[in-house]
Amino acid sequence: MNQPDKLTDRKRAAIITAAIAEFRARGFEATSMDRIAAEAGVSKRTVYNHFASKDELFEQILQELWDCSAALNAIGYQQGQPLKPQLLELMRQKMAMLRDDYFLDLVRVAIAEAIHAPQRAGDMLTKLGKKEEGVASFLRAAQEDKVLKAGDPAFMSHMLQGQLKSFALWPQVAMGKKPLTPQEQEAVITATVEMFLSYYGLN
Repeated sequence: MNQPDKLTDRKRAAIITAAIAEFRARGFEATSMDRIAAEAGVSKRTVYNHFASKDELFEQILQELWDCSAALNAIGYQQGQPLKPQLLELMRQKMAMLRDDYFLDLVRVAIAEAIHAPQRAGDMLTKLGKKEEGVASFLRAAQEDKVLKAGDPAFMSHMLQGQLKSFALWPQVAMGKKPLTPQEQEAVITATVEMFLSYYGLN
């Protein structure tokens, strides 16, 4: 996570980081705004100046999860350029995100809350899911350029990214596996893109 410059932004970032640590250690219900304030090194009033409730703070954590993923949209599809190299680069950036410790902490908090309070987490995830993720936008643009088969870009995005997550996210989050080596990452990325294009590619 980038370090913010302004003091108020640094305090907000510290609160979010503290909330993630507390939610991971104690769960949503057992975590208090007092504990979050203490962990962040700020007053309780400062916490409430930024977030009106624990629910709002948890929603911000989910929002940051979304922002991490949606940032891939910045890559953008390059019309008229070969698709395979673009997909490889897109998946390399996705892989880098999956290796980020901050992102993995966000995932762990979201999963834990989804297990203990699925309604709360589900409502927030549904809200975030209404926005279009970067990979789906990329695939839609490739379809418009007539280099991918027609289909639901969101479904195609899940298929594509799911291959990476099965090797580089869920084993690390759920089973404590070590991160993939650079060689293993590249092997997964290459196989994923080639399988995807063998089914959806038109050129």
